[in-house]
Amino acid sequence: MNTQTKSGTLFLIPTNLGQPIQPEAILPAQVIALTARLEYFVVENAKTARQFLKSLNTVVPLQSLNLRELNEHTPASDLRSLLQPALEGKDVGLLSDAGAPAVADPGAQLVALAHASGVAVAPLVGPSSLLLALMASGLNGQTFAFHGYLPIERPERIAALAALERESGKRNMTQIFIETPYRNNALLDDIVANTSAETKLCLATNLTAVDQFICTKRVAQWRTALPDLNRKPTVFLLLSEAAASDSGRNHFGFSKKSILLQERQ
Repeated sequence: MNTQTKSGTLFLIPTNLGQPIQPEAILPAQVIALTARLEYFVVENAKTARQFLKSLNTVVPLQSLNLRELNEHTPASDLRSLLQPALEGKDVGLLSDAGAPAVADPGAQLVALAHASGVAVAPLVGPSSLLLALMASGLNGQTFAFHGYLPIERPERIAALAALERESGKRNMTQIFIETPYRNNALLDDIVANTSAETKLCLATNLTAVDQFICTKRVAQWRTALPDLNRKPTVFLLLSEAAASDSGRNHFGFSKKSILLQERQ
């Protein structure tokens, strides 16, 4: 007789970005219902996770939920214990302060361990700040790269920006990166001071929140008036058009012979 316990599922649960709003405005009803029935969660921050779960009207009383933290301070030796409920057959929800779990997020370590341990991983539908920003930017969605956080030290950050801009121009590639919100303004200052006037820059701030701000301009235009991004979650997207001399392809990298698409001026 096989008495082995069947593993539970690790559900990757998207949350709101920026200031809290009603969950039904950003999450499908099925995702809300599934999340509301879970008892075990691995979360980046217990306080913000409780705020989010409270808005879902969980089946289990909020004070009875099992919430354990996984963040940049969590030692790798703790990962196995965080996954233990799933190994024992219970479903577990993974929540991140970044919106979509495991993308630029410590939760990726737990997902990797789940795969290595034979635990099923199920991503749920919801907002991803990176995809929302790319969709709304008007930049190249055919070829793009996400680089996470740029270096903190200014000389290294400026060098990284120069390298990204060169690569963007060479490959017609949208470069996507983020910053710790309280350092956003310093990063923005370095971008506009150290990139070409014709390079396009999109700022996507507080996505899905009531004060959402998304705007794409050339660097020269941004230099005339910079928004205050301090402590506002922001995605930065940059596209150099130095490769526009390739007359055989349009702005998005498609052959002009295969699709009728008017290039932006």
